[in-house]
Amino acid sequence: MNQLAFIIGTSGLIGKQLMHQLLQDKRYEYVISVGRRKLALKHEKLIQITGDFTQIQSWNLDRMLREEDLGGQIFPLWEKISQKSVTMHAFCSLGTTIKQAGSKEKFYQIDHDFVVQSAVWLYQQGVSRLMYVSAIGADPISKVFYNKVKGEVEEDLKVIPFEYLGLMQPSLLLGDRSEFRLGEEFAKIITKPMVWFKMYKKYCPIYDRQVAKAMIDHANQAKSVKVQVISNSEMLDY
Repeated sequence: MNQLAFIIGTSGLIGKQLMHQLLQDKRYEYVISVGRRKLALKHEKLIQITGDFTQIQSWNLDRMLREEDLGGQIFPLWEKISQKSVTMHAFCSLGTTIKQAGSKEKFYQIDHDFVVQSAVWLYQQGVSRLMYVSAIGADPISKVFYNKVKGEVEEDLKVIPFEYLGLMQPSLLLGDRSEFRLGEEFAKIITKPMVWFKMYKKYCPIYDRQVAKAMIDHANQAKSVKVQVISNSEMLDY
């Protein structure tokens, strides 16, 4: 039995890349997508479970898997999960914007509460390693609301006793978003030369595929630390 991967936040920029790369990665026998709704995607390795994130602590993984497995084909997988005899990694890229969320309060619920509560649930299922997409400048005492929330998430995730926690801190993300963001598009144009020449690697814009690849690589490395911040500079080398 190979490894099992959970993805939370599969509909976003990095989530889509994670999904693509994990489905191609032979180290993972199954990929479980966790979300509010199903993706229009089918793959022999993919299992999709959906639910209300405000109620995630009451989610029953056994029941949810059985609902998706009418033929009993993944019963051996559930056996290994329940016996904790399979290595499980989780990749979280869940996040939104204040504009999309509609308010700071709703943004906080999605970017902080849903992320932390999901991480607790994942740990309870037996996940040993969590890779989380934070942001450059994440700081719980920052005066910038976005950075403050990301910083608070990082601190709250550190309390959960995962074997390893990887905190990815990318700069401006490049890739094909499903929605148009004027500010980001303008920033991409201004900073494009930085990408070409890898100038100022700490702040240089980075492609979604690079972040996803770095997450999977670090999840599979031997680690001597329990918590690690992976900088934008390091991820640019992927």
